[in-house]
Amino acid sequence: MKTIIRADERGLLFKDGNYMKYLKPGTYRFWPFSDYQAITVNVNKPFSVPDRDLNLFLQDEQLLNDLAIVDVQDYEYVLHFEDGKITRLLPTGKYAFWKGWKTHEFIRVDARNPEIPAEVDVSVLTRLNSVYLQSYEVTSHEKGLLFIDNTYRKTLVPGKYYFWKGPVSAVVKTVDTRQLQLDMTGQEMMTEDKVTLRLNFVCQYRITDPLKALEIKSFEDQIYVLLQLVLREYVGTMKLDELLRTKQEIGAYVLSKLNGKGEELGVSFQSAGVKDIILPGDVKEILNTVLIAEKQAQANLITRREETASTRSLLNTAKLLDENETLYRLKELEFMEKICDKIGSISLSNGGNMLEQLNALISTKGKT
Repeated sequence: MKTIIRADERGLLFKDGNYMKYLKPGTYRFWPFSDYQAITVNVNKPFSVPDRDLNLFLQDEQLLNDLAIVDVQDYEYVLHFEDGKITRLLPTGKYAFWKGWKTHEFIRVDARNPEIPAEVDVSVLTRLNSVYLQSYEVTSHEKGLLFIDNTYRKTLVPGKYYFWKGPVSAVVKTVDTRQLQLDMTGQEMMTEDKVTLRLNFVCQYRITDPLKALEIKSFEDQIYVLLQLVLREYVGTMKLDELLRTKQEIGAYVLSKLNGKGEELGVSFQSAGVKDIILPGDVKEILNTVLIAEKQAQANLITRREETASTRSLLNTAKLLDENETLYRLKELEFMEKICDKIGSISLSNGGNMLEQLNALISTKGKT
């Protein structure tokens, strides 16, 4: 029996199923009916023999000299580089690779520290099996908080981050640092004079301390409750008329109160204001009635003021006419001109021509 081992192969000789020795490239002959068996393996691939333990072959000193052995502990990962290029990540176990054909380099990393070590180029990790890696992305408007085993470690700037999956967990929690808005709609409140109304309120805020914000359970709910309590405190001390008159001041009061609590929450409140005040139907009708009555009273007052001014003007005119006869006659002629403009024809009786009749009429009125 002849066995040929080529240049890119190596041989393993077995007899009766037991490993005998290591065969290098060449031609080997064995008796046809002998119990010898030669297994060839490719040197371009990791050393392995199906159904055989690697430690069996490591007893052969000649074979061991041609192999690069890597023993990965339970708490380790090993990055395997061939000719300077990363090829695989090796989990726990023992591995063997052929020397000579390729240059093998190994970088050991401690899986108990999930952060990627500085000597590892993060860009090459994208070609590895994702089973051993986890990634997080922090966008441009966010801040990332790194927690190792649920303990805060540091704040991350925007970017993409990789961590080992292992016995120690790594979690990145992101916090939006843009200006956020909280809307409170249809919130029922009672004024000092026992009038129940509904408020639509809005406020804008920005998270300034992401760690404090994450430490607060149900962060947005807590801000909502704080806003609700501040509004109730303000509305409960105001009567309805006063509240409607000074509603523009509610926002400034609420904003100052919120910022007093903002440091505890890790936020800065930017603005606040009332969008709508919704009154019950019966109260709205009463206010409308009062408004109509006020407007009617104002209209009556203006009418009386104008009537008084008109009467005073007539009195002054009468005094002038009484004191100046010429002005009186001119006023008569003015009225006669207006009468003539509106009457198509004038018929005068008692004889005489028209001029004499008009003269007699004017003379008579002048004497009276």
